[in-house]
Amino acid sequence: MTAERHPEHQQRVLGELEHSLRLDRAFRIRWQLRCGLTRPRRHVRAVLTHTPHPLTVAFLAVLSGTLLVVGLRTSTPGIVWAFAGVWALTLVGVLRLLCPWTDRVPNDP
Repeated sequence: MTAERHPEHQQRVLGELEHSLRLDRAFRIRWQLRCGLTRPRRHVRAVLTHTPHPLTVAFLAVLSGTLLVVGLRTSTPGIVWAFAGVWALTLVGVLRLLCPWTDRVPNDP
């Protein structure tokens, strides 16, 4: 393959296209993720620093309790595995809610 230059009007159009693609941040992120140029660190950091809503954790706790009772009654493997997954998420949510409370220092009189 030879490295011939395109005609001037094609060069100009290609230059404008490349410039607009460089300015498109969403396209750049998708392209870098697709090509494996970067890792989605920002998304992982957002998930790790996110504190769940207390109602979400309460819902997971109720769902865990329900799955526990149904799993004990029926001994269905799918329900037992569902309980294990939801219970793990519930524990992580509870710990994420309680961790900020452990960092507080009581006032000394």
